[in-house]
Amino acid sequence: MVQVIWGLLVVMLVWYVYVFGKDVWQHRDELEDSSWIKSGLIGGFVNFFDVLGIGAFAPQAALLKFTKETKDRVIPGTMNVANTVPVLLQALIFIKAVEVEVVTLVAMLVSATLGAIVGAGIVAKLPEKKVQLTMGVALFITAIVMLASLLGLMPVGGEAIGLTGVKLVFAVAINFVLGALMTAGVGLYSPCMALIFMLGMSPLVAFPIMMGSCAFLMPPASVKFIKEKAYNRKAALAMAIPGSIAVLVAAFVVKSLPLDVLRWVVVAVVIYTGTVMLKSGLKNKGTNEVVGDIIKG
Repeated sequence: MVQVIWGLLVVMLVWYVYVFGKDVWQHRDELEDSSWIKSGLIGGFVNFFDVLGIGAFAPQAALLKFTKETKDRVIPGTMNVANTVPVLLQALIFIKAVEVEVVTLVAMLVSATLGAIVGAGIVAKLPEKKVQLTMGVALFITAIVMLASLLGLMPVGGEAIGLTGVKLVFAVAINFVLGALMTAGVGLYSPCMALIFMLGMSPLVAFPIMMGSCAFLMPPASVKFIKEKAYNRKAALAMAIPGSIAVLVAAFVVKSLPLDVLRWVVVAVVIYTGTVMLKSGLKNKGTNEVVGDIIKG
């Protein structure tokens, strides 16, 4: 089954590169004024840290806006198109390199995908501020529990590579919700890391699960942006190439880290993400503003 998943990802990668490459080639004489170097540095930087679980979209959006590499209107499409190949490479590397019990892996990937498809409409109607504050608080509580575990104060965490029974059902249900929230711009990586840790699994197991979840969702969304011409071709290409190289380097770093060190990395990522979520929620004055409105804006 793992080979089937890996094969599907390869097919999606080839299909996506063809669609993306064809569009850039057809419009090669009308590329935007973006800088190859600036965009390339942004792509490499954010995708390196994306592999560590920090996420690429938030820093990437800020950097694109700061450097004025592309118009604000096409930032979402540009990021999606640019990051799809790096995310697919992440999934291909970690699904092959990290052992995960097959039922757990498939169930988690399917639940996130279904969450994105079925739950997107529901999540889009939720007040953005409440989503941000709830996720921020939840991540901070999780970080405290994880710290207590690492300091030997609580028996949480472990080295399991799969789940069964109630734990598996719980994990599938939460990943369904995370898949839905991802369509609203709430990153899946850090919450997924926290979930894996809390259920007593090896921190390495989080990587193929969270990357595989995103890898199946991003290509269709990015192709839609390409077909609607809602992205900056030059900036996307400039970020995709060094971004892919950065993924290969970062994957080697992650796989080389001892599990104890990796657990501390996970805690740091969860605290960072929780801080960003709470900061955004507290700054957000529109208590009734729904997630869907933010996305469309």
